[in-house]
Amino acid sequence: MVEGFGYELAPCIVSSDELEERLAPVYEKLHIQPGQLFQMTGIRERRYWNPGYSVTEGATAAATQALRDSKMPAEAIDALIYAGVCREHFEPATACHVAAALGRDGHIIDPSAHVYDISNACLGVLNGILDLANRIELGQIRAGMVVSCETARDIVDTTITRLTNNPVMHEFKTAIATLTGGSAAVTVVLSDGSFGRSDRPRLRGAVVETAPEHHMLCRWGIEPHPSGHANGAEAALREFASTDAAAVLEHGVALGARTWDKFLAEMEWSVEDVDRTVCHQVGSAHRDVMLRTMGLSREHDFATYEYLGNTGTAALPVATALAHERGFLEPGHRVGLLGIGSGLNCMMLGVDW
Repeated sequence: MVEGFGYELAPCIVSSDELEERLAPVYEKLHIQPGQLFQMTGIRERRYWNPGYSVTEGATAAATQALRDSKMPAEAIDALIYAGVCREHFEPATACHVAAALGRDGHIIDPSAHVYDISNACLGVLNGILDLANRIELGQIRAGMVVSCETARDIVDTTITRLTNNPVMHEFKTAIATLTGGSAAVTVVLSDGSFGRSDRPRLRGAVVETAPEHHMLCRWGIEPHPSGHANGAEAALREFASTDAAAVLEHGVALGARTWDKFLAEMEWSVEDVDRTVCHQVGSAHRDVMLRTMGLSREHDFATYEYLGNTGTAALPVATALAHERGFLEPGHRVGLLGIGSGLNCMMLGVDW
């Protein structure tokens, strides 16, 4: 059972026009007309955390809301998974940071609970949901939560600096996806249904398909800085992000179509049986092509990318929480949560709402 959601939206709203103002010298050099960022992505604005705000703070705020929404006591949580791309450190697991922060706020996680991270690009939260569901099915746990917080401010700033220093069309094309990035936090609480409420959505099943031959199409990491010291000295490092958007669209849609056929067969649904969908929030082009390929209508799909951008692992679950809040998802609906991430990996969850 999906016991509850919690989410936190970052407070600083940044429009695509504002980003383009910062990119004005690049646009002039490359003869790009203003307004292209919105035209290419359908994203009018995204949100950033205040400088210095940590992913632990965002994830903890979302987790606190989820506990309140689900009316689950923290001590009933047998597993806490952090599934964001953005983390506090390489180690320890950011899940440990969140569990400790919840404890300081009076939400004490049982010391025998499983506390760990899962990483799988934008699919992380869906992987966490499936991991918890499998643990519940095996009788290992009764309840668990998957948390995430993504932050886009630093990588967007770095990307704009990089473009300004090297205003060439290839760099601009590989930076467009990065410029769509937004910030948000989310938590999903699942249980075995033994906590007294029967009106919660039920996870029906999941399918996965992968295309790892395309793992280099979308990357985010660190690399040696060109100005790093020579003569054996340690080279300086810089953050980078690069996406071949056209190839991701081509191969991602092909992977999504293959997964969709498998999903319908596994759920024992036809296309007409699917009442509502929520997809990973990439942008208008990806959404339109994917829905058209799968034979789905825009009217039955809930989107947030226009005002939240792409918030990575938080994107799909935040959109789902908002769709639930606003009555777009109603009891009795058969819902498809359709995720895709770098790798390429695709996962689709079926939920009886």
